[in-house]
Amino acid sequence: MEKGTQSKSLDRKKLFGDPILVTVIIALFVFLLLFIIYPLAILLVDSVYENGTVTFSVFARIFEMSGFRTAIKNTLKVGFVTGILATAIGFLFAYVDAYVNVGSKFVNTLFKLVSILPVVSPPFVLSLSAILLFGRTGVITRNLLGLSTTKLYGMPGIVLVQSLTFFPVCYLMLKGLLKNVDPSLEEAARNIGASRWKVFTSVTLPLLLPGLGNAFLVTFIESVADFANPMIIGGNYDTLATSIYLQLTGAYDKSGATAMAVVLLFISMGLFILEKYWLERKSVATLTGKASRERVRMDDKSVRIPLVAISILISLFVIVLYVLVVFGSLFRIWGRDYALSMRWYQYVFKNNGYKVFLDSIWLSLIASPLTALLSIIIAYLVVKRKFAGKGFMEFAAMLAMAVPGTVLGVGFIRGFNSGLFHTGAMQTLYGTGAILIIVFIVRSLPIGTRSGIAALRQIDKSIEESAYDLGANSLKVFTTVTLPLIKDSFFSGLVTTFVRSITAISAIILLVTPQYVLITVRINEHAEKGNYGIACAYATILIIITYTAIMLMNLLTGKFGKSKKIAE
Repeated sequence: MEKGTQSKSLDRKKLFGDPILVTVIIALFVFLLLFIIYPLAILLVDSVYENGTVTFSVFARIFEMSGFRTAIKNTLKVGFVTGILATAIGFLFAYVDAYVNVGSKFVNTLFKLVSILPVVSPPFVLSLSAILLFGRTGVITRNLLGLSTTKLYGMPGIVLVQSLTFFPVCYLMLKGLLKNVDPSLEEAARNIGASRWKVFTSVTLPLLLPGLGNAFLVTFIESVADFANPMIIGGNYDTLATSIYLQLTGAYDKSGATAMAVVLLFISMGLFILEKYWLERKSVATLTGKASRERVRMDDKSVRIPLVAISILISLFVIVLYVLVVFGSLFRIWGRDYALSMRWYQYVFKNNGYKVFLDSIWLSLIASPLTALLSIIIAYLVVKRKFAGKGFMEFAAMLAMAVPGTVLGVGFIRGFNSGLFHTGAMQTLYGTGAILIIVFIVRSLPIGTRSGIAALRQIDKSIEESAYDLGANSLKVFTTVTLPLIKDSFFSGLVTTFVRSITAISAIILLVTPQYVLITVRINEHAEKGNYGIACAYATILIIITYTAIMLMNLLTGKFGKSKKIAE
């Protein structure tokens, strides 16, 4: 007991003996409280506090709206169906990757391409493509089948594009789990006469159930929080995210939109807590370590051919959908005149297009290094330092992962356009580029922090302690020892933040002003009006920008070497 007290006292003394470290910790707490906790807290307070009294009348009012009750049902229904479909497709790809002898580099390349496309593309590209194929003037619905109506708009369309957008996340999650299943467990069942199907249902599947549940919940959360796809392809099928936006911008009902945002926040937070603190732990407890040896992959044609064929068809369909966006920007009038033309690109750049692209690029470029640095510093403090409130810092940094973008946008409006900061310097933040940069940082902070924590846990404490023993302060140790060892994670955070920022829409669509109109907002505007050629032109240029950013990051990482070389 005395040793523990002495150790805490020593840690406290060491901490307060380093003023730079104390200043950084205080500054981070201020940032997290001001731009993550405060906007969400003000939402909760606003929803129950009116005219100086606590009341639930706003909630009673919105739940009396049949449209809002329908939006809740629609959101949960779409989330459930999308979660099942995306998890099933992701599992198929992961199973083929880990268990089946594909015997082709082409298939492996397809899988890799499909897994990266949703990451580097705007979240609503597939909605544009689906409309170009199956919409009212779609190639298949109108040109091939001669149909004048379509059932694409609504739940079928939303589920289709969300499933194809989110299944690569499930694929990457389940791929690692399947490769960690010890093949000796399955071979033991085969040796006592069990069929492949029996082994799969009685051995493999039970081991993966927590992982499958985890993948389902992650997809469910993404689907519930999605704004862009329901907005573009949903038609009259409202979800919670679109209802909040329409209540704020169409009905000008700030209190109603705030209460709706709180309902969506509770749903997403509940799912996040379930995924993070229950299923994730069960997954770790079920599958630990690595497989004892390499798995002998299946060559049985009755299994291999159908599984690989289905995977290839889905992959090609997804790639065709992405390629279709490029063609959509080059045809004169989709559905009527397929002559190649640059008219939509000319329109884009004649109508303030240069400013739209420059604003988006500059704001994202400013947010990227700030987010990468903040993420690494928070990860460093969480892993390497002991101080009061460390758990709260980690929780606050990861919280934005569970908050839908639309909810965060409403929180920033209520927090910095009224709330505690209805006057003064913080009130002037609303409507500026600075608030957009802050939102970009907040949205990408959880991914960078999680990546940094994983990287830092691999560094032996003795390396940094040696520098401290030689008299270096915390800033010197961080910049000359820690950061060089994890620079791969830092560079990865740079490009991840840039891509997420420049392709973001749900969190910033409520915060943009005529001074800063971003690419994704412009795409959404034209898609809503049915100007699909213009929307595709913007989307094509955006995809080129994101791919270029990733290529430059790879060149940068290659030029400066790998972190592990330094560690060696």
